[in-house]
Amino acid sequence: MTNIPHLRQAGATKQLIVNSKPFLILGGELGNSNASDLEQLDGIFAKLHGMNLNTVMLPVYWDRIEPEEGKLDFSLVKGAIELARKHDLKLVYLWFGTWKNSMSCYAPSWVKRDTKRFPRVRLANGEAQEIVSPASAECRNADAKTFASLLAWTRNFDAEDHTVVMAQVENEIGMIPDARDHSPESEAIYQAKVPSVLTARLEKGELGPEVQAIWEAAGKRAAGTWAEVFGTGPEADEIFTAWQVASYTDHVAKAGKTAYDIPMYANAALIRPGYKPGQYPSGGPLPHLIELWQTAAPHLDLLSPDVYFSNFPEWSARYMRSGNSLFIPEIAPSTRAAANALYAYGKHHAIGVGPFSIENQSGDKARSITECYGILSKIAPTVLECQATNRIIGLTPHVDFDWKSDGKPERAELDGIVFEANFDKTPAAPEGTTTNLPTLGVGRWETPPGVAEGSAMILQTGTDEFLVIGKGVVVTFAPSDGQGKVGIDSVQEGTFDDQGQWVCGRWLNGDETHQGRHIHLYDGSWKVQRVKLYRYR
Repeated sequence: MTNIPHLRQAGATKQLIVNSKPFLILGGELGNSNASDLEQLDGIFAKLHGMNLNTVMLPVYWDRIEPEEGKLDFSLVKGAIELARKHDLKLVYLWFGTWKNSMSCYAPSWVKRDTKRFPRVRLANGEAQEIVSPASAECRNADAKTFASLLAWTRNFDAEDHTVVMAQVENEIGMIPDARDHSPESEAIYQAKVPSVLTARLEKGELGPEVQAIWEAAGKRAAGTWAEVFGTGPEADEIFTAWQVASYTDHVAKAGKTAYDIPMYANAALIRPGYKPGQYPSGGPLPHLIELWQTAAPHLDLLSPDVYFSNFPEWSARYMRSGNSLFIPEIAPSTRAAANALYAYGKHHAIGVGPFSIENQSGDKARSITECYGILSKIAPTVLECQATNRIIGLTPHVDFDWKSDGKPERAELDGIVFEANFDKTPAAPEGTTTNLPTLGVGRWETPPGVAEGSAMILQTGTDEFLVIGKGVVVTFAPSDGQGKVGIDSVQEGTFDDQGQWVCGRWLNGDETHQGRHIHLYDGSWKVQRVKLYRYR
């Protein structure tokens, strides 16, 4: 099969190819349990199609596929694929295998109950955890065998339709509350020599500045045990964990790709400021471990962040290193979800983005995603072409983890023009009231009063011609070489029809462009303006 979904290099980025064409994932991720009831899933898929999604990140459960060892049941997956086809949706498998959010809660009962055959992670004090040890070759092989069977079945059932376009291997892998596993099985590996493929890359300076710094601080040894090469402490322990879990994940991914070679990735739970390894899921595919993961898991095509924090631009940028392309399977389903998605597609040429618990969104959240995805769905070929030729930019406010923002404009250059964006802010809290910053949790990571919610994507469609998509943003222009000025020739407000053709509405001028000084996409709803600029002295 030469036409199966795959990734293809397009300029400086990679793009997902489905049915021989680039495909932009306008996605959403289901809540963990909602793929287990097909009757409920039918209504969910109908809603998501109405919200202009084209792809759903679908949990696939090891314990439901293989409740008894060796007896496989793909009826739940088959039903989900048939419903996706019915509602014109693509699927990304989320393989909830050995680990889901670090824990082994989706491992089958026959794995959970046999702790001798499938040993558990142990803390430094010897306490067992609800986590299968990454040193368990038995569990790794069983997981890989079932995952490969799932992919082989998918190949046979879906080879013509290509409903399933990607697969996530495990979910938010990492070690917690210690930075590494202290089980006897893992301790034996820890006391053995560090694999030469890793030390060879260290000597060449190829494992990224963070891992290199730990190695150098430990004495830059070219061989030895893990403690001898990397030292001791939580940061060194995390490197050991990363090698263990990445190697385990690669074994599963390789088995899956042998059966059906669709794109595969691993996702990461991110780190709160000041947290140390062991306080977060340590050793996962985090940005400071990307090069190590790429070494240990060459069968993964991408490493992806799950971004629930307010500093979305910072986290998305940190994954743009060492040839990794951006796919974000989970983002916070906040009122900023659509703004963050638009920014990722424009700034980092993202393959796709998916607000979490998408089926539970309503009101302004659902409306914002529906409007934004509705525009993108009609011009996806243009977006993909501009990504491949680097004729697209994204602009969104700088926001820190604690929601603080300096309020400064954001700038980006396109075709010799600097576009400067200032963003409308949400209304401030009434004087005398106390505003508590939101806390992390599904449905509770919301934009506080007084913080900008808009964003903009700008695509160059011709000489001095641009499409500006956004809301809550004022954009001005200046020549990047500082010579002369850039003015507005014309601005059209409009929409796109189902064939992606421009449907012109109002011609904007006067007050709507501040007498030719800027363009303004007002807060409240996502809009498109078609802009022609000119240069003068």
